[in-house]
Amino acid sequence: MQTNTENTANTAYTVAVLGLGAMGLPMATRLATGLTVHGFDIAAARLELAEAAGIKTFGSGADAAAGADAVLLAVRNGAQLNDVLFGDAGIAPALKPGAVVVMTSTVGVAAVTDVAARLAEQQVELVDAPLSGGPVRAGEGDLLIVVGATEAAQATAKPVLELLASTLSIVGDKPGDGQALKTVNQLLCGVHIAAAAEAMALADALGLDREKTLDALQAGAAASFMLGNRGPRMLQAYDEEGAEVLSRLDIFVKDMGIVTKAARETGLPTPVAAAAEQLYLLGQAAGLGAADDSAVVKVVAPVRPAP
Repeated sequence: MQTNTENTANTAYTVAVLGLGAMGLPMATRLATGLTVHGFDIAAARLELAEAAGIKTFGSGADAAAGADAVLLAVRNGAQLNDVLFGDAGIAPALKPGAVVVMTSTVGVAAVTDVAARLAEQQVELVDAPLSGGPVRAGEGDLLIVVGATEAAQATAKPVLELLASTLSIVGDKPGDGQALKTVNQLLCGVHIAAAAEAMALADALGLDREKTLDALQAGAAASFMLGNRGPRMLQAYDEEGAEVLSRLDIFVKDMGIVTKAARETGLPTPVAAAAEQLYLLGQAAGLGAADDSAVVKVVAPVRPAP
């Protein structure tokens, strides 16, 4: 495990960031403090924001990736990963031999290993680097990143990873290892959020003061990161506008699906994770997919009891 240190500028190193959304733009902005950054997004407004941050923008992903030492991708799933790389407008033909693709999303082991094999045919390596942390932490270089990649690929991606991560954990020497650890991580995160939702709903049903309950729980053995992080947002879930969306509920529909699929494929029973997955699926079916994942409390208690 490593923690980042101050980085000196290395403008001879170019990284292309494809997708300048809620996470992509702050990551690109952070990387621009030490590297030459190319950016691409389908939304003109995001390109304007990137240009204002000192990022050179391009009209296509392939143009942005051409000649880059590293390409940073944040995609929704394995199908989108394949499309970005190998679809009709895919960037793979534009990648130079010796470059690396840094894949920061949680898409599952199989999707990453398949893509890594195809990229290797053109002497490009995949760095499997799923990350945790929101947009603010991305802009500050305060992300948690777990990495599975060869030593050579790690070395090539090092300038990118060290600028983005406050905690950088090398968990294996091949693509897929990062996804495997992130799958285990998401099992715990998904279960912890669901458990926190049940606990806060029960506190409501018992007539307890919500804020005092949360403070008391966090001071004792029941404390957890997810309770402390999502608990305050669960207190806002029933407000008219709901909690600020920092992590969408449908992300955990995807991630818990990856968890339970991996468990089935290995023959491992995960009944608690399976139950949590159903809560997120129910939330999505109830129209909460785009809401903050703390809104899962509304699946347990659709109507909040009066204080």
